[in-house]
Amino acid sequence: MNNDNLFHNIHEECGVFGIFGHPEAANLTYLGLYALQHRGQEGAGICSSDGTKLFLEKSLGLVADIFNEKVIKKLPGHIAIGHNRYSTTGSSTIENVQPLMATYSLGSIAIAHNGNLIDIDPLKQRLERDGAIFQSTSDSEIILHLIARAKSGEPRERIANAVRQISGAFSLLLMTETELIAIRDPYGIRPLALGQIKDSYVVASETCAFDLIGANYIRDINPGEMLIINENGLNSIKIFNSVKPAHCVFEFIYFARPDSYIFDHICVNTVRKELGRQLAREHAVEADLVIPVPDSGVPAALGYAEESEIPFEFGLIRNHYVGRTFIEPKQSIRHFGVKVKLNPVRDALRGKRVIVIDDSIVRGTTSKKIVKMLRELGGAKEVHMRISSPPTIGPCFYGIDTPTRQELIASSHKIEEIRKYTTADSLGYLSIEGLRKVIPNSDIYCMACFNCKYPIEFQSKKVSQLELFE
Repeated sequence: MNNDNLFHNIHEECGVFGIFGHPEAANLTYLGLYALQHRGQEGAGICSSDGTKLFLEKSLGLVADIFNEKVIKKLPGHIAIGHNRYSTTGSSTIENVQPLMATYSLGSIAIAHNGNLIDIDPLKQRLERDGAIFQSTSDSEIILHLIARAKSGEPRERIANAVRQISGAFSLLLMTETELIAIRDPYGIRPLALGQIKDSYVVASETCAFDLIGANYIRDINPGEMLIINENGLNSIKIFNSVKPAHCVFEFIYFARPDSYIFDHICVNTVRKELGRQLAREHAVEADLVIPVPDSGVPAALGYAEESEIPFEFGLIRNHYVGRTFIEPKQSIRHFGVKVKLNPVRDALRGKRVIVIDDSIVRGTTSKKIVKMLRELGGAKEVHMRISSPPTIGPCFYGIDTPTRQELIASSHKIEEIRKYTTADSLGYLSIEGLRKVIPNSDIYCMACFNCKYPIEFQSKKVSQLELFE
């Protein structure tokens, strides 16, 4: 069993990191990927350049398990890009682990992609008809083929022309023998930040990667921008027409690390605490304790506790050392799946009225198990669920691995039905209006997971009714 299926079933997309002009480029990329491990745990890779040749090392697994001193020594040079993978398109195989590297008429090129391309089938079919042979099932490989098959132009021209042919969410890092290139889709859906450490430039999905290596956060890569970094410094080129930005709001709710600054210097932790405060204003209830579902529910629970003046307590303890797989005992153990990661603190919960703060409810199965575990194992007198985001009714097609719409419990059931299913004494979600109050400049964010208003059009899918009470 994969333990990722025990929780939200919404998974982080991917993390990218790149650096130019540092003698320990691969080592710093390793550290950057380590800081971005939360964005993908299926595989990781690093590609480096010494100015004349590209070197690639990648594998399935966690960053610290893949890269050691011996492996890093195989990655010489002053330029490097790295990638943490969680599969949104393509299966979990070594072929799909990035960076992807290819050699073509102008030399070698490597790519690391955070996001997801949409409506790619016609494009892939055209490439295959023209003779292209794909080595992976990752949508990112399409970009390499488009670059390699361009009739003319320098690498940067070919890259710009290639990305103009694709649609969807993409924060890209590309590397040739002599340059590092960062590109962000015109909507700016996924975060991508520029930093500097001494005379070297770094680019990463989140600023927490800068903090670990001592780099300073300069600015975000702008939506629609191609930033070329080479020995001459920075060269910014706008390669897309301006559109209204559609930053992913779920980065604030769940995906980004709380200590990161994303989307133009906004602190994730500050936003999450304020989401909790707004939740307390909208859904107050008499209780003895506020507890989070760790770890993602902690900042919102702190904000809820501060606003409601109800004591905060860690009533659920998370096991942070669970591997990707585990052996389930043959004899059935009640709530085993949830207990692998969470366990209640009985002395804190026994006989108490408890408010449980979580960031979202997806299928509802985990929430139901948590509520029952708090009652039966923890001895809680009452359990009130509070969710620091609006009901999730739409899947993401832009780089987040969400279940299908028919699997999202809120897409086809009223809140009271969901409450009955989870067996909570009460259930309250943050309103979309409340979310907009908290998020600065909220009109430039994609909230399709909450309102099904997708900034990039695609073929919609029908919603079928879930059977909650079997």
